[in-house]
Amino acid sequence: MKYLIIGGVAGGATVAARLRRMDEKAEIILFERGKYVSYANCGLPYYIGDTINDRNKLFVQTVKGFTDRFRIDIRTEQEVTRILPESKQVEVKKLGTGETYTETYDKLVLSPGAEPLRPRIEGIESKKIFTLRNVPDTDTIKNYVNTEKPRTAVVVGGGFIGLEMAENLHELGIHVTVVEMANQVMAPLDYSMAAIVHQQLIGKQVGLMLEDGVSRFEETSGGVTVHLKSGKQIPADMVLLSIGVRPETRLAKEAGLTIGALGGIAVNEYMQTSNPDIYALGDAVEVRHLVTGKPALIPLAGPANKQGRIVADNIVSGNKETYDGTMGTSIAKVFDLTVATAGANAKLLKREGIAYQSSYTHGASHAGYYPGAVPLSIKILFAPEDGRLLGAQVVGFGGVDKRIEMLAQVIQRKGTVYDLTELEHAYAPPYSAAKDPVNMAGFVAENLLTGKAKAIQWREIQNLSPDTVRIDVRTRDEYSLGTIPGFINIPVDELREHLAELPKDKPIVVTCAVGLRGYLAYRILTQNGFTNVRNLSGGYKTWSVATAKIKNEPACAPCSSEAVSDKASGKSSSCKSTPAATAIKVDACGLMCPGPIMQLKKNYENLRENESLEITATDQAFGKDVSSWCKITGAELVSLENKGGTIAATVRKKKAECKIATGGNSADNKTLIVFSDDLDKALASFVIANGAASTGKKVTMFFTFWGLNVIKKREKPAVSKDIFGKMFGWMLPANSEKLKLSKMNMGGAGSWMMRLIMKKKRIDSLESLMAQAVENGIEMIACTMSMDVMGVKKEELMDNVVLGGVATYLERAEDANVNLFI
Repeated sequence: MKYLIIGGVAGGATVAARLRRMDEKAEIILFERGKYVSYANCGLPYYIGDTINDRNKLFVQTVKGFTDRFRIDIRTEQEVTRILPESKQVEVKKLGTGETYTETYDKLVLSPGAEPLRPRIEGIESKKIFTLRNVPDTDTIKNYVNTEKPRTAVVVGGGFIGLEMAENLHELGIHVTVVEMANQVMAPLDYSMAAIVHQQLIGKQVGLMLEDGVSRFEETSGGVTVHLKSGKQIPADMVLLSIGVRPETRLAKEAGLTIGALGGIAVNEYMQTSNPDIYALGDAVEVRHLVTGKPALIPLAGPANKQGRIVADNIVSGNKETYDGTMGTSIAKVFDLTVATAGANAKLLKREGIAYQSSYTHGASHAGYYPGAVPLSIKILFAPEDGRLLGAQVVGFGGVDKRIEMLAQVIQRKGTVYDLTELEHAYAPPYSAAKDPVNMAGFVAENLLTGKAKAIQWREIQNLSPDTVRIDVRTRDEYSLGTIPGFINIPVDELREHLAELPKDKPIVVTCAVGLRGYLAYRILTQNGFTNVRNLSGGYKTWSVATAKIKNEPACAPCSSEAVSDKASGKSSSCKSTPAATAIKVDACGLMCPGPIMQLKKNYENLRENESLEITATDQAFGKDVSSWCKITGAELVSLENKGGTIAATVRKKKAECKIATGGNSADNKTLIVFSDDLDKALASFVIANGAASTGKKVTMFFTFWGLNVIKKREKPAVSKDIFGKMFGWMLPANSEKLKLSKMNMGGAGSWMMRLIMKKKRIDSLESLMAQAVENGIEMIACTMSMDVMGVKKEELMDNVVLGGVATYLERAEDANVNLFI
């Protein structure tokens, strides 16, 4: 028998080796148009980033090694240009000489792979724009980096390969910006889980531009300017395109083989094409998705290798082995994070019309009391009828790989969330907890399915009805560091004492840090006669990460040529200040919020003036919390670093300032509380605010109660309100143009006269002053408590207004030396 294989690397090389093991006498020829028959595609980014230093380690097998061991005829740098199924021949071109010839076959295997997408964009042919698919591409990029010493790069595409390249270029000291047309990176993840990746990228000073695409490239003497559809421009020394791949199907199409609806080669369960003597596998074929049952394109090395073994067995022994399908189990390293997914995500389930529920759990990689425990977040999606596990996503700093594999096995055998609760795992404190995070995910889902709990998702919070009672059951210290706007604080340990104060005829939503205490509060309430209660899935942690604003800014330019670490040239330096010597070291790893802050507070009190403490924590919220805590207390945050999921902060105790001697707060910002909706008082507020802003001061305006009427839109969308909200709407001014004078209003005539006089004297109107405030960068905060009381919805307020509570205002006031109440 004579077998021809088109394409090497993972799939083709696996088929060739397996064929020889199954048939010692067969004639086997493998055609590869490149120089290399079998290499580690997935390792290419890490060679560019110097994580893999030896280029030879990329090669799984050489042509000589393959030939010597398996006696296979390997023909590299030879391209099959045509398949002739009727005569069972292929036409081959020797790329070095241009010579062509034909070769016959008994069975043919197609493993052409996929090619990187390279859309028709103006300027895309620049030599400073690269794609990464094979070893020659890798050598080209590596050579450019080593010789040209680029200091800035743009990666177009936020998929797995794009982010791996962003990390490896960053490791070379290159300032990297990622441009992604979607609203998130890593499409297999749902947005809430991708948001964790967003924060990691931002924390590593990688520029992130979401919901923006490339309109054109412009090559310049210094590099390439990337023009975005938003009008923004990003200058860079190099660009890497990573916007996806498409299956290489030209040979199959020209041979008359059936092409699937998604553009890949159609195969049956035996990996056989529409021609019985031609098999296909790998990135070029459409496979059955294990969850949806529909065709899918899933270009991964693992499935390609498994398909290769099945193809070889079926060619030699007849079609006996079937390939059941793929669920897309994948994993990637993104700096300190590990990101993994299996099965279907919410987007795919919605598109296919498959009903699902979801839940979030946040835990640790192993027992919290054993050193080195780092955060681990899990989202699972499951069928509401029987609990069948449909998809899983895991993001964390350790132990992610084994959790996704545990979850994937349950998905693969069509198991349920009940199986997760019983899944037996190897337990010892350095490796897990007695109840593994996967078990915990199963427990939470089981509670939802059996009615022991009802959940609300983070997206639904913004659409709660006005009469919803919103309770944050964390401790007061946690609550003071940040909460969801509109939520009141009743710690779970005190909830029973406040039951009589809560209405039983209104809906209640509870939240905590990650969902556990919220569940406890839910159980307390429902067993005390409260019937309409829901717990926020994933708690404040999921909500705060998923709703965090992305600034859409490119990476900052290098501060100087010496300030950029360059492994290729051996230069390295840092823009960081030298940390102070530490008097106390505090280990708060494994503690959840507010544990790390409480440890900081306790030990900070023992410092003398100008002494420092170093505290480490694995709670990822601590990075934000320690900054806020230092601002409130006046402590100096000397350094802050997040490495491997462990946050290390150095805090110095500053000398106490004598406010009597210095004449008060030395801060120079300005804050105004706008309580009134009188036209003249509103005018005075904005005149003062714009005046302060014009001198370079940071100005914050806090609008509360009647002051909310000043910042209402003139054209408001339709919003749902209860009867009290509607009554307030009828009685209060609709917007700034309807405001009255505090004196001499005379049924509205006074306001009209005031505006007329101002116009004649060329004095800016209130609306003009408000527009100037926006241009001057004045922060306008609407009091959420007042909004709730008066039935004002966010949609009714000006777009630039942010929502906040008293704590938000007080934080701004701490940095101000002028506080006005108008």
